[in-house]
Amino acid sequence: MAIGRNGVLVALDVGTTKVSAFVARADESGLLRVVGIGHQVSGGMRSGAVVDMDALERAIRATVDAAERMAGEIVSNVLVNLSAGRPSSQTVGVDIAVAGREVGDDDVRRVLEQGRAQAEPGAREVLHAVPIGYSIDGARGIRDPRGMFATRLGVDIHVVTVGAAPARNLVACVERCHLNVTAMVASAYAAGLGVLVEDEKDLGVTLIDMGGGTTSMAIFYDGNLVFADAVPIGGAHVTNDVARGLSTPTEHAERMKTLYGSSLPSSADEREMIRVPLVGEAESEASAAVPRSALVRIIQPRLEETFEFVRERLEASGMVKLAGRRVVLTGGACQLQGVRELAARMLDKQVRIGRPLRLRGLADSTAGPAFAACSGLLHYAASGAADTATTKQWEEEAPPRRLTRMGEWLQSYL
Repeated sequence: MAIGRNGVLVALDVGTTKVSAFVARADESGLLRVVGIGHQVSGGMRSGAVVDMDALERAIRATVDAAERMAGEIVSNVLVNLSAGRPSSQTVGVDIAVAGREVGDDDVRRVLEQGRAQAEPGAREVLHAVPIGYSIDGARGIRDPRGMFATRLGVDIHVVTVGAAPARNLVACVERCHLNVTAMVASAYAAGLGVLVEDEKDLGVTLIDMGGGTTSMAIFYDGNLVFADAVPIGGAHVTNDVARGLSTPTEHAERMKTLYGSSLPSSADEREMIRVPLVGEAESEASAAVPRSALVRIIQPRLEETFEFVRERLEASGMVKLAGRRVVLTGGACQLQGVRELAARMLDKQVRIGRPLRLRGLADSTAGPAFAACSGLLHYAASGAADTATTKQWEEEAPPRRLTRMGEWLQSYL
């Protein structure tokens, strides 16, 4: 996995609106302690996909450099999340003959390899292939068949595939920063590992990661990921709606959304007035005063549309019964006032806001829902077995950063 020198784990969350990096190592009690943090406004991303490699490279470099300085470490291996590429889920079932002997590691490896071969995605990349249950001679519900005697060994594998181009573009951009991508993780899967408690994953839960450019979802049941999907709508779309609707610059729209925005109306909205700087005008020269209700009327339809898309995808998956009545919201966009209540009303489920768990050393500013995916990447790396089938080394390792930096230093003096 992404375990570097001195047992260091590195997570890199590359999003549409921000890039964040956590550097962590296990302490004496076995819990992960974050020793380096970096985050930067993202650039070059749209709806989770790379659109400007130079801009994204600058954001990643600045983020990793800040985390390295804080941790006092040189980073080389990273885990990266992916929310683009139209993730698609399917469950593949295979079995092999064991000839009545005891099941060993080689048998488990062989049946997993056969499952991966059957799930060959063609032009798409296998992002995850998670075994969700084994069977011995037709008897299902077995978590670990090793040591049991069987005639036939079977396994059900949940396979998540993504478009090859978005995944490879993101890897290429990270490697331009002289970093080696050791694994990629679906954003909602990573966020779930970061914020869900064990009972939720066992009994059934839907995780909705509301990012800047995409809203990703994952269903966990019996401790495993059983469904993953994403819709290309996020918090940045709400900001753009506000900017267009009120004719204000994007940065002011983001500020108003954060300070005054809500997804549900209140009785005081008509009386509360907001100053809105106009596009192309100096702030001191021209601004308009609009009631807060005008801002709410712009925000609410977009969020309702987002949850409608989420509900349609979940119902189409056929996994709604497994997910139960529990929903956990994460991601920066879920922090908008009233989002939890709106989600509960539209999805007809119990909703809570998820924050990073089982991590030490996080400051208050980085311990919120916006950093759920980054914290989950650390847990994914530390477990080492969350995804036994497709943890893969990407094609080419980047050159050692120490030598690269020495070359850059020499160039500055030539």
